[in-house]
Amino acid sequence: MSPIETLETVVQVIMVLVYLQFCLKQTFLKPWQWIVATSVCTLFTGLIWPWSIEQSRNQIAEWLADQPLMLDTSVVLSLEALWQMSFCLLAGRLMYDGQVKRRTVWLYRVLRFFPGILILAVLYSAQVSLIYMLPGTAFGTVAWSMAIAVAVLLPSISWLLRWLLPERDLRLEVLFLSSALLLILGIVATVNGTTNFRGRDDVDWLALAADIALTLTCAAAGFLIWRYRSSKSIGK
Repeated sequence: MSPIETLETVVQVIMVLVYLQFCLKQTFLKPWQWIVATSVCTLFTGLIWPWSIEQSRNQIAEWLADQPLMLDTSVVLSLEALWQMSFCLLAGRLMYDGQVKRRTVWLYRVLRFFPGILILAVLYSAQVSLIYMLPGTAFGTVAWSMAIAVAVLLPSISWLLRWLLPERDLRLEVLFLSSALLLILGIVATVNGTTNFRGRDDVDWLALAADIALTLTCAAAGFLIWRYRSSKSIGK
């Protein structure tokens, strides 16, 4: 298997993970939020076909060869994975900490409602592949047929995941681990074989000293803040 084929396989695994992660995130939402997220994906799938038909049959390979695009994708992928991991950590805190501040609750609500934007890229890529798989069929027919399938499959798979994983903490754990795996695969896919390593025999002692000084300063500041907060809580 060539490097490009290997990267294409990794990208396809990422797409499957993004789709399943999106459906899993829906299990934490209220019904009206399900409807909003599903409606956005359905309309996007049905209306995006004029741009889908302009893409090449080998569009994944072309995207992998476009290094600036892959770097931008890596940033978006990392931010979305970290966003979902932050939601999992905050949801776990709300489950087990008891009393929390109001701003923490509002932050949790924002993190929970945001389902992710990479699902749109996955739907776009899937529509491009589907159009080339069905030559001779009207583009609008293919797009809206896929949109109907999306409208049915997204809530159905979300309901199935909620039925298979009824425990909320277990779903949070699965979402966290899938986000971590997505983050790792995103790094692997976006490197694209362009990383080069060149060893150096000399050491930049000034940079090393500055790094150590910055580390010690941050550690001391964190320790002082912790001692200050601890003394205030004891005083209360």
